[in-house]
Amino acid sequence: MSVPIVKFYRVLGYEFHQPHLLEAALTHRSATGINNERLEFLGDSILNFVIAAELFETYPHASEGELSRLRATLVKGDSLAKLAQGLGLGEYLRLGSGELKSGGFRRASILADALEAVFGAVYLDSDFETCRRLILGLYKECLAELPAVDELKDPKTRLQEYMQARQQALPVYNIVAVNGEPHAQSFTVECSIDSLRTVAVGTSRRKAEQEAARQALELIHD
Repeated sequence: MSVPIVKFYRVLGYEFHQPHLLEAALTHRSATGINNERLEFLGDSILNFVIAAELFETYPHASEGELSRLRATLVKGDSLAKLAQGLGLGEYLRLGSGELKSGGFRRASILADALEAVFGAVYLDSDFETCRRLILGLYKECLAELPAVDELKDPKTRLQEYMQARQQALPVYNIVAVNGEPHAQSFTVECSIDSLRTVAVGTSRRKAEQEAARQALELIHD
């Protein structure tokens, strides 16, 4: 590693009693010796539980599907990679020569996996509660910036629920046109709600319908 591993203690806000655990967590499979894949497996499970439990307490009226969508936005690879970048984790990674040359220390998937492995290492080095606090500390801003539960629903669902809540006729979707070759088609779909009409184009019927619904919601709320 180009940066001494002990410097990561300060960045992470946790001092390891067993430094070899952190060394393993920061070692990609492309490098020689023990790598972080097993720790990643453990850390992934811990992360999912910690975030799920926090969301369960924070959103007491959210449905299972809504909680799942909220959790997915937090534990997905891109979100983990951004947290890892904020920690400068890439500077501490141990990579094989091939990954070093190809810029593996900047690759989102490698950063995300390594951060999960770090969570696993912290758990093994301390206890669950310490690991939970560390995870929630890193996720503090992400949790605070979560959108409202309703905003996570797709436009078609939101539009349907809007109309149902007002006991109005549900939207009707019709395919207006299908263009292009079978392997590269585009769909034009119309969404009809009483006198309101929106038309959208997408690479699939579903995408076109979602876009037409999104446009309809914008017009309704204007």
